[in-house]
Amino acid sequence: MISKKNRTFAAEFENEIFYFMTKALKIVVLAKQVPDTRNVGKDAMTPEGTVNRAALPAIFNPEDLNALEQALRLKEQNPGSTVGVLTMGPPRAGEIIRQGLFRGADTGWLLTDRLFAGADTLATSYALATAIKKIGDVDIVIGGRQAIDGDTAQVGPQVAQKLGLNQVTYAEEILKIEERKTENGERKTIATVRRHIDGGVETVEVPLPCVITVNGSAAPCRPCNAKLVMKYKYASCPLERQPEDPRADLYSARPYLTLNQWSVADVDGDPDQCGLSGSPTKVKTVQNIVFQAKESKTLTASDADVEGLIKELLDEKIIG
Repeated sequence: MISKKNRTFAAEFENEIFYFMTKALKIVVLAKQVPDTRNVGKDAMTPEGTVNRAALPAIFNPEDLNALEQALRLKEQNPGSTVGVLTMGPPRAGEIIRQGLFRGADTGWLLTDRLFAGADTLATSYALATAIKKIGDVDIVIGGRQAIDGDTAQVGPQVAQKLGLNQVTYAEEILKIEERKTENGERKTIATVRRHIDGGVETVEVPLPCVITVNGSAAPCRPCNAKLVMKYKYASCPLERQPEDPRADLYSARPYLTLNQWSVADVDGDPDQCGLSGSPTKVKTVQNIVFQAKESKTLTASDADVEGLIKELLDEKIIG
């Protein structure tokens, strides 16, 4: 027979175990293939004021890599968790999903449709939100703070608003995920996040499901794993393949090499809210501005030269 005291101890012990217990998470990483802004030339923009992506080298958006690393760490800390990469773009954007798989992601989804083309942040967030609804039962959506081709930092918060989820921005690290029992007996899963704010950092708690955007100052993403590269190097979306692909038998034998490819119709999207038709932001004109030095001066380290330089900068209103 168990005494009342022992029963109380057992209940308290069970609560403590529950408090620190983790759960398998379904994590979606928002990633974008962006033009390399280090190589911007005269053909970088189209006459309509949108980015001419075909004229620029494409790379994995840097801060989305930071977000992917946080997702992979959560997967390691919470056994049974899965990480999927969600991206929108032309068929070649499937490379972003492959890069995620090479690093440890489990799956991916490519939103590709001519109706998605030319989307601003509002239309982009709408498309991503509809895809996340289709994926279903997502615990955490993680993305980079902003993309280097737009620098708006709007898509993550807009996705959170469209999904009606809590959000944490400017995250530096997702410290832990834990299940808790509240005073009224309700069970909740809580994420503890360290985020950067003006003047320092703060640690916040947010109940799941939630959206988290990650800074570029967070931990860099791990390199590609050689075994995963060998496993997924032929992974592709159907639109990336040639009509008579010599690897057709390989794709039949290994279904995991066929990446998820969704159109507007596949995610039950409204065409009027996608792409250019759903984008109220319009670019009137684009100009290339090149800064060139008109003259140069050679200064010594003498006090007189340094003082003269500071005076000149002050007089020209360059500093001060």
